[in-house]
Amino acid sequence: MTSEITAAAAGTWTLGDLTVHRIGFGAMRLTGSAAFHHGTPSDRDRAIAVLRRAVELGVNHIDTAAFYFSRLRSANELINSALSPYAADLLIATKVGPFRNYAGEWATSARPEELRGHVEENLRQLGRDHLDLVYLRRMGQESVAEHFGALVELREAGLIRHLGLSDVEPRHLAEAQAIAPVVSVQNRYALDHVDPLTEELPRICGEQGIAFVPFYSIAGAAGPRGATTAHDEAVREVADAHGASPAQVRLAWTLSRGPHVLAIPGTGNPAHLAQNVAAGALHLTDEEVQRLDALRRAQPVKPVTG
Repeated sequence: MTSEITAAAAGTWTLGDLTVHRIGFGAMRLTGSAAFHHGTPSDRDRAIAVLRRAVELGVNHIDTAAFYFSRLRSANELINSALSPYAADLLIATKVGPFRNYAGEWATSARPEELRGHVEENLRQLGRDHLDLVYLRRMGQESVAEHFGALVELREAGLIRHLGLSDVEPRHLAEAQAIAPVVSVQNRYALDHVDPLTEELPRICGEQGIAFVPFYSIAGAAGPRGATTAHDEAVREVADAHGASPAQVRLAWTLSRGPHVLAIPGTGNPAHLAQNVAAGALHLTDEEVQRLDALRRAQPVKPVTG
């Protein structure tokens, strides 16, 4: 598939009052792996070039967080350096809740009263006076009401435009929706990852007009370490039929889940960036989607814990 296909080929979705192309960009891997202090961060100049090239290719939805940093790189700082002053149609989404100290060690989830500091840190790093979309990343707490309510107050103060949830179950979405509108849900979801606690969220979000944004959609078992190289025969055969890569097929299957599903593949590689964007133009046949759906149904189910 040609590398010059733009993100517009994937179609659009409206998050609140902000319209984005359904293929976006996840900034996490610009700092190294999702283990943050493991792996090799992308060269700084190369990372900035990738971000600028993503925008040139029509990407107008970038996902980041202040806790995306390694010993050498900060995703937010790279975004600021590469893209500021920001285009009017560029939506930058960030997440709050988890906390890492400067040594990179994870701390417990922030208390509700600490979330303002998280929001202000993202504002400072990105060089903005407001955040387009802020996800509350749940860190195992049973209820999201108090934390979400704290973000609602920051939205009313003008620091945030729209609110989302990450790593949640349907019950958490219902709890938050009773407090204020949720425009997007971001959860792990992939062709080879099945979690019975969250399996219905794409459908529920679609019925409510909420965006569903999967992460690790091309990672497979590799998860935070990056795109998998282990592909089932069905994925490879569909890829061969389209002259595409297995990763592109995984992204195309992700987008086939519904018009409200947005993809945010991340990379520090310019060639991979072009391939990811081009996946938005890959249209699978009904038969191919059904075959991949059957493959997913055959996957081991993630154990329910807690």
